[in-house]
Amino acid sequence: MDNTTTTVHGPGLFSGLTGLAKNILGLVVSRLELAALELTEVRNHAIALVAVGAMALVCSWFAIAYGTATIVALAWESMGWTILLVMFLVFIAITAALVFKAKAMLKEGKLAFPETMNELKNDRDMLL
Repeated sequence: MDNTTTTVHGPGLFSGLTGLAKNILGLVVSRLELAALELTEVRNHAIALVAVGAMALVCSWFAIAYGTATIVALAWESMGWTILLVMFLVFIAITAALVFKAKAMLKEGKLAFPETMNELKNDRDMLL
């Protein structure tokens, strides 16, 4: 007579914690993959922004130099040194406008991680 009995226990604390750890690890891995994908997109946007900005800066320096020299040469006889003050004020106004434009471009969020941050917020809300 064989009196071997097999007792089958339901999921215990250890197996529940193991399953929770696997789910959390899977969640972390998927979020890291999403962040890596968005980082690639942000990097491409940043490189393009720097390249376009550098080319625009060089071209604008040449345009400003030649334009300023032309205006000063043409207006020197009638205005004297005050043409230099006028040109200074014009360039200060242009600089201020460009700084405000740059701030507006950064506020658009092209260099942020909107999807990753949204998913992390959803995860935080779900866990809490």
